[in-house]
Amino acid sequence: MSNHFNSLPYNKEVLEDMIKNQIVYRGVTNTNVLNAMRKFPREYFVREKDKPYAYTDGPLSIGYGQTISQPYIVALMTDLLELTGNEKVLEIGTGSGYQTAILSELAKEVYTIEIVPSLIEFAKNNLKRFGVKNVHFFCKNGYEGLPEYAPFDRIISAAAPKKIPESWKKQLKIGGIMVLPVGIVYQDLLKIKKIGENNFIEENIIPVRFVPLVKEKDYE
Repeated sequence: MSNHFNSLPYNKEVLEDMIKNQIVYRGVTNTNVLNAMRKFPREYFVREKDKPYAYTDGPLSIGYGQTISQPYIVALMTDLLELTGNEKVLEIGTGSGYQTAILSELAKEVYTIEIVPSLIEFAKNNLKRFGVKNVHFFCKNGYEGLPEYAPFDRIISAAAPKKIPESWKKQLKIGGIMVLPVGIVYQDLLKIKKIGENNFIEENIIPVRFVPLVKEKDYE
């Protein structure tokens, strides 16, 4: 690893303030989640020009119409997944790899889908810096999920579909949990538990604002 990696984060106090004032203050106190966020400082998952704003309380653009989510939302969604360390997780919307990195620390394996080729490369480089080995990257349409690798113990989406794709429901293991934003103009963060082949318990967590889930677009 480079000296650059060994010196991070460049401002540990700012990172700790983010965790205390944005995350713990709002009720996310899961020690494993908080420690994962300490291990992967957000500044290493944003564009160079946005590093001064890496710990601000909101999303940031990462280009291509996509964003890195607000730190609190990343922590909340991770907490809602109820990870124990043994799960196989499907992530829709790799982005810069920030949420992916947090998941990699708390799950056994992460399968992550991103439709923008340049963002896949950005995320791969970001995670490589931290020596992450348990993430599998796929550049494709997220609506389809990854049926060839299903079922998944957990599914999480960083982009909002109009409604929950049937493919995701089918690929979630019975007893599994899915966390995702749903909606167009008005969106809600949902926690879905699969209790039978076609039986789900849905919990509405909070109103949110995510980028829409892209069906088909050529980013080449």
